[in-house]
Amino acid sequence: MKYIASISFGKDSLAMLLRLIEENKPLDEVVFYDTGMEFECIYKLRDKILPILKEHKIKYTELRPKEPFFYTMFYKPVKKKDGSSANGYSWCGGRCRWGTTEKLKALEKYSKGNYEYVGIAYDEPQRLNKERKGNKLFPLAEWEMTEKDCLKYCYDKGFNWNENGIELYSILDRVSCWCCANKNLKELKNYYKYLPFYWGKLKELQSKTSRPMKYNKYTVFDLEERFKNEK
Repeated sequence: MKYIASISFGKDSLAMLLRLIEENKPLDEVVFYDTGMEFECIYKLRDKILPILKEHKIKYTELRPKEPFFYTMFYKPVKKKDGSSANGYSWCGGRCRWGTTEKLKALEKYSKGNYEYVGIAYDEPQRLNKERKGNKLFPLAEWEMTEKDCLKYCYDKGFNWNENGIELYSILDRVSCWCCANKNLKELKNYYKYLPFYWGKLKELQSKTSRPMKYNKYTVFDLEERFKNEK
């Protein structure tokens, strides 16, 4: 059996990877599932890590969705529970986390029969309890590393998540896909204030779907009007 680390290049999984290597823990392969909708800094971090993996003779593998993200979001034929049909699943988030579901299934299938390191922090007990199955290993929990500890560990090692001068973890709770509809209102307001490029991309997506991004109530355009009127 191989030891495989599932890495998103967010703070928790990156801290796990760096410490696994530092402590010379068994690690044969690193797997990254690329949705195609990651922040640019995630790809830059990946490129910074690749030479380290090569130096330690650790295999690197990228997985991708079966179909392009935009196709699934806007064009894929979808049968609804009421028997009607639609084109695409629209936003990924809330009760319709279609992108997350596909990602987890792909990672689970790829790692099946092997040990899989998963980067869930010590202070996420609900996620830990939910994921404890099969041959999954949770070194961050064993090391009692919290989310805050993971971020500091990465910073101390010289890694960050900088987008045009903005450190993403200073304005976002999670550096997941930039179009994730699970982003909260505080995070979305920070998109509007500090990340105009990504805010513009969210507006482009909203213009192609009638489903509101937040709470099945607020479109990105509604939120922009709201944020304009807030201090």
